[in-house]
Amino acid sequence: MGKLIGADIGGTFTDIVLLDSDRGSLHIGKVATTPRNLSLGLMAGLDALGASPDGVELVIHGTTAATNAILERKGGRCGLIATQGFRDILELRRRDRPHLYGLTGTYEPLIPRDLRDEVPERISAEGEILTPLDEAEVLRAAGRLVGEGVEAIVISFLNAYINPAHERQARALVESQWPDLFVVASSDILPLFREFERTSTAVVNAYVQPIVSRYLGRLQERLRAWGYRKDVLIVQSNGGVMSAEAGRALAVNTVLSGPAAGVIAAAHIASESGFRNLIAYDMGGTSLDVSLVADGKPTLSNGAELAFGIPIMVSMIDIHTIGAGGGSIARVDPGGILQVGPDSAGAEPGPVCYGRGGTEPTVTDASLVLGRINPDYPIAGGAGFSFDLDRARSAMADRVGKPLGLTPEGAALAVIAVANNRIAGGIRRVSIDRGHDPRDFVLFSFGGGGPLFVSFLLRELGMRCGLVPFHPGIVSAWGCAIADLRRDFVTMVNRRLSEVEASAVEGILAGHLTEGEAFLRREGLSYTEVRVVREAELSYEGQTHLIRTPLPAGPLTIPEIAERFRGAYLRRYGREGEGFGELEALLARIPMRLVNLRTAVIGVRPERALRDFVRRPETRLEEAFKGMRPVYLEDRFVECPTYERARLPWDARLSGPAVIEQPDTTVWLEPGTHARVDEGGSLLIEIS
Repeated sequence: MGKLIGADIGGTFTDIVLLDSDRGSLHIGKVATTPRNLSLGLMAGLDALGASPDGVELVIHGTTAATNAILERKGGRCGLIATQGFRDILELRRRDRPHLYGLTGTYEPLIPRDLRDEVPERISAEGEILTPLDEAEVLRAAGRLVGEGVEAIVISFLNAYINPAHERQARALVESQWPDLFVVASSDILPLFREFERTSTAVVNAYVQPIVSRYLGRLQERLRAWGYRKDVLIVQSNGGVMSAEAGRALAVNTVLSGPAAGVIAAAHIASESGFRNLIAYDMGGTSLDVSLVADGKPTLSNGAELAFGIPIMVSMIDIHTIGAGGGSIARVDPGGILQVGPDSAGAEPGPVCYGRGGTEPTVTDASLVLGRINPDYPIAGGAGFSFDLDRARSAMADRVGKPLGLTPEGAALAVIAVANNRIAGGIRRVSIDRGHDPRDFVLFSFGGGGPLFVSFLLRELGMRCGLVPFHPGIVSAWGCAIADLRRDFVTMVNRRLSEVEASAVEGILAGHLTEGEAFLRREGLSYTEVRVVREAELSYEGQTHLIRTPLPAGPLTIPEIAERFRGAYLRRYGREGEGFGELEALLARIPMRLVNLRTAVIGVRPERALRDFVRRPETRLEEAFKGMRPVYLEDRFVECPTYERARLPWDARLSGPAVIEQPDTTVWLEPGTHARVDEGGSLLIEIS
């Protein structure tokens, strides 16, 4: 199989795994991310590992390039050509607002009004051409936008989802005159109704396309100079991988790329320890990503709102992101309230303790001041950099302690308490708020900062067990290395189910499969089998929200689709008990509506288990013991035992308070916490 490189380029650190299947070895690296040129960080990571291109078969990575471009408003300069009368669709939006109470808040579309134009054309909701496309006006509008310096143009016409003829005609015209321009037709990105969401998704694709294309180009150039001659693969937001060429065309699918890889890896690693239901949280340097995995499968959604008023309606792993990473800045607001995040120190300058010019105290600084992080244990085991405890303590005292009348340690405890509650709130959002009891799940903790908080979260949420993998800091990079090829397709039907022929449904799904298999062949990546996931999105007539309903692999019948939808609906909204029969009787009288048909075509890559690359240590617990170290608990420093993670024997048992150290993270066991090392090196953590 040769060598395989997986890399997760995060906001603060770039994590790399080098997997050598022939030798059965795994090497990991962690270096600072280089925000101004993300490819430099990846290459620095390869240098830190001493990696050579000889025998490297694949380089697969996840990236924050698209996500950060949107959040920081640093995407390409884009223009929009819309149907006459609809140039303001991006600002009309929906009736939502950024704050629940009051009418405060602002909204700025990704494309300003002066870069939006409109042309005469009209297609009915049935697909009939009412007003032919005015080609001269298309060229006029595009010419004006090109004169304004746009890098990309979005073409979004009313009802193009049902008949894309005018959009494709306009796109061909623009491309013929300006072949170097990025041109995006909304029906190619999202062939569904709801013109605002369709336009927004197409705009996001165009907005990040120049950024992603330049980034992938630079990365490919540097890898070629290094000696790697094959294509670079990138993880999509749905957890699958695609080629760099596909990533340039479908740049919107790279949003939340790295976090999606982390969820894929979490599901695989947890299953190795016998757990298929988990709540995974990834705490990196910039943010915290929370997701739920049920029966071994990550929860999927039809999209997300990455920032207020910017929906992205593509199939993606359901990830809830909050600004609570290790680099989240702690500050006292004008009202005297301690706030943690969402602003982050990022990779440059980073937390105060990194000694890179940061002046604002962060969550990482707080953990260092409390002694939970060892100031003498450098990140990445010496390949990274050490911590400056004095700087961190001084910043914590000046920026948080003095305004609140607290000692540096008291201020650090307050910062950790606020961060703890924000993280717990994020976990409740993906579990309790969606009808899941956290106690039915295992808490999977990863990322460089995640294992510092696992003890508190287990107690706070009443969860029975936590799982910390052997390499928590590189889980997302491992997810890049093992992710399957995947392409998702969707076709809108939007008819009463009773009026739909089963043969028509089968025909649409068969078309998806044909396109998907062609996609897999084009990517040129080996896979062991093709797995097909078929789903229908239905609703009862008058219902706004759609229910994803799994469909069987064999021949379909309309009554079977109806029965599967009924069951899915009752599982989501129904409860056994009083009134349940009345609900079923009421629903039986309401027509069902088949809105969309979806197919995921997955090229399954060879199975790899992380535990196969973790060697059983030939040591005793006493040999893993590093000595006693003071850690601040409640109101004083207490001497706590410290252990080296790599030397802990399998089946070893520990009790808190204790610190477990390793190059990519630190595990903090609070008093009353018990940990056991399972077969494969993962830590199973329980609360008394």
